[in-house]
Amino acid sequence: MAVASEAPQRQRRSLALDALRGLSILLMVFADMMPNGLPSWMYHAQLPPPVRLFIPTLPGITWVDLVFPFFLFTMGAAIPLALSRRIDAGFSNWKMIRALLFRGFLLAWFAIFFMQVDPFVLSNNPEWKTWLVGLLGFALLFPVLARLPGNWSKAKRYVVRAVGWGGSIVVMAIVRFPSGSGFSLYRSDDIIMLLATAAVFGGFVWLMTRESWILRLGIMGILLAFRLSSGGPVWLPDMARSSQIFVPVILSTVPSQWLHSLWLISPVPWLFQMRFLQYLFIIIPGTIIGDMILRWMRRPPAEMSSCIVAWPKSRLFLLSTLMVIINIIVVIGLKARWVLGTTVITFALLIAGWRLVARPVHATEEMINSFFKWGTYWLALGLMFEPYEGGIKKDPATMSYYFVASGLAIFLLIALTVLVDLLGYKKSMKFLIECGQNPMIAYAAGDSLIAPIFGLTGLSIVLKDLTPMPWLGVVGAAVITYLVALSTVFFTRKKIFLRT
Repeated sequence: MAVASEAPQRQRRSLALDALRGLSILLMVFADMMPNGLPSWMYHAQLPPPVRLFIPTLPGITWVDLVFPFFLFTMGAAIPLALSRRIDAGFSNWKMIRALLFRGFLLAWFAIFFMQVDPFVLSNNPEWKTWLVGLLGFALLFPVLARLPGNWSKAKRYVVRAVGWGGSIVVMAIVRFPSGSGFSLYRSDDIIMLLATAAVFGGFVWLMTRESWILRLGIMGILLAFRLSSGGPVWLPDMARSSQIFVPVILSTVPSQWLHSLWLISPVPWLFQMRFLQYLFIIIPGTIIGDMILRWMRRPPAEMSSCIVAWPKSRLFLLSTLMVIINIIVVIGLKARWVLGTTVITFALLIAGWRLVARPVHATEEMINSFFKWGTYWLALGLMFEPYEGGIKKDPATMSYYFVASGLAIFLLIALTVLVDLLGYKKSMKFLIECGQNPMIAYAAGDSLIAPIFGLTGLSIVLKDLTPMPWLGVVGAAVITYLVALSTVFFTRKKIFLRT
């Protein structure tokens, strides 16, 4: 397949992909604010209530465990869309590599800077000075990362960037933390740092394999062999004691010492760890879907006419509903450890879904048909891997987790594609779409914009008094998430984007 070498057409935007990204980032914000006292399915599966101590041997996933891989999947899908535009603009391979490295650098800077100005990291009980630092940090994101207007002179651009970089350096130099320590490269946001690694290496993989999916899957195979031969730990039940107690077991009796050492290497520990490459198991499936979206975007307008849609509305509604139901059943079943029953029911639903996507005519229908086949493959692969490594887990991430999350992300993308592109619910999805077009603002706004405003105005105390019980706390978290979404939509509509 040679997507990048096709003659460029007027490139549309995948609003469904934007909506999935927006849904993922808002759910990440929402999940981060969960109060104590809720059922276990409202937290990460390996952090169960009531104590919420990390239990790495506890198998299962919840919806909270899927929001990050869904966001990571959208990053992978966006790689062909972003890099193909540079290829069409005549960028050389060196310029492409330089752009990837610079993107990784900006994400790494964001990860470090964000944690140096987060009010909840700066203080256990933030006061007005701490809230102001958070607001200043949020403001400094824009001169560093915002896409500046094209009609600005070079001098004006340099001044704005200099103010941003200079201001961020000064702030990081003067802040102090509860321990009394100051700036540290090792104090960074793990999620964003992982995204930086995924963006750079995922981009490299796509550049090397943009003409061949076979080669791309081959790289996944090499990465899989690397992970398995490194002799990493797998957790299995200690049947001699209790089915609920787990002990570590080595994958192979004689693991490769050099591969094991290489797997654990961290040449620049604060920036890159070799184990982060595991998340290419989600990024690479995302890039394959991104290639399909790119080909769809470049279809002639005549082929996109709604008058040639073959599937009736009832079928489209059923398809989108089925894609959501599969997500729900897989999560509930694997969390409850009904593995066999979940697998059987899921395969039965996949057979039904196969019939719903049969005989595509419209360009979007053809894309959905391809999506479904790949989603089925990754989900089936993930379910077959489920018993391996003691059951599916986010932490430590298992092979089943990567593939199940990839398949479920594709199915959710199908549901959104049907709603946005075939049923025409663009206005209903506009909120999610606009949040997905500006995800870094949404990620930072909760702790560095909304929380400081609430803290300085006293609204945080009012909200706490109004939501004393756990489920009322969920309502409070939903309110904050909604305000984060509103602020993100505001910047998006003002055409102010953070370029990471």
